[in-house]
Amino acid sequence: MWVLAALLAWAGMAWAGAAERSVVGLWWTQDHEGVISIAPCDGSRVESAATVMCGSIVGQAVPVLPDGSVPRNIHGVPHCGLRILHDARPEPDDVWRGRITDPTDGTDWQCEFHVEGGVLRLRGYVLVTLLGQTQTWTAFHGTATADCHLS
Repeated sequence: MWVLAALLAWAGMAWAGAAERSVVGLWWTQDHEGVISIAPCDGSRVESAATVMCGSIVGQAVPVLPDGSVPRNIHGVPHCGLRILHDARPEPDDVWRGRITDPTDGTDWQCEFHVEGGVLRLRGYVLVTLLGQTQTWTAFHGTATADCHLS
């Protein structure tokens, strides 16, 4: 009987640890200017060794500019709904590697990210990780509307 209890406790801890390391969810960017939704690119809800992750802007601190227009990238595409994290694939070390696009200037960077202690650490870089910068994203617990307003 105690063996069953120990196995159930271990399984619960393993599940909680896996959930704590999951990259799926809503994340405040470091500057709190935007909320990014990270989810499987194919729209599934499963995170596995074969899952490819993408991320899109779903919330903005300033969804409408003072002149009444919405923030847009250099190609004129509104930031709201813009995919900025592309084709991130898991590595054996619990790190995801893919590409990230700066929505303001369209620059594409290689990136790697992982969840540690409930925060997502994302490093964008050119060629090698030493030539990059790390940001810390925090979990967003509010709601974002279809037009990127936050509450």
